[in-house]
Amino acid sequence: MQEIEAAGFHVEPRRSITETVSGSTAIAQRQGFTRLIDRLESGDVLIVTKLDRLGRDAIDVSSTVRTLAEMGERVHCLALGGVDLTSSAGTMTMNVLNAVAQFERDLLIERTQSGLKRAKSEGKALGRPSTLSERQKQDVRDDLAMSVSAAARKFATSRQTIMRIRDESSRSVRP
Repeated sequence: MQEIEAAGFHVEPRRSITETVSGSTAIAQRQGFTRLIDRLESGDVLIVTKLDRLGRDAIDVSSTVRTLAEMGERVHCLALGGVDLTSSAGTMTMNVLNAVAQFERDLLIERTQSGLKRAKSEGKALGRPSTLSERQKQDVRDDLAMSVSAAARKFATSRQTIMRIRDESSRSVRP
């Protein structure tokens, strides 16, 4: 509220909504935002300190701004110099920021895939550590004649773990 007032806006206390919900929650699922929508009147200005306060991702933010614009509301973002996101300039700014955010996500995915590929080529084990020791795995291989469920009970592990060991064993036997 101090940031908003410092930017020259006056907000009546009854018109203010503050919430501490995670940004990963879609804005339509936030109780505070629902109360805010109920209080907004055509021609009102919604002021947010940062763009990410409007939604969890670029699509969520864009649809929220579009919905508010259709209701006759304007949306100002202080972090973007107070630009009205429902205006042409605001829409362009949002689209540029959305494109940059998508680019960053794509780079992160590329780096992650590259790192996994490199780790795999270096022979590093990927995924969760095994719940069974090498000795227990050998015991499982020795007991493969029993059912998967029986082996899982015997070794106090999941059926999936037993099937993984069985499959690893059958792959190493093949020519």
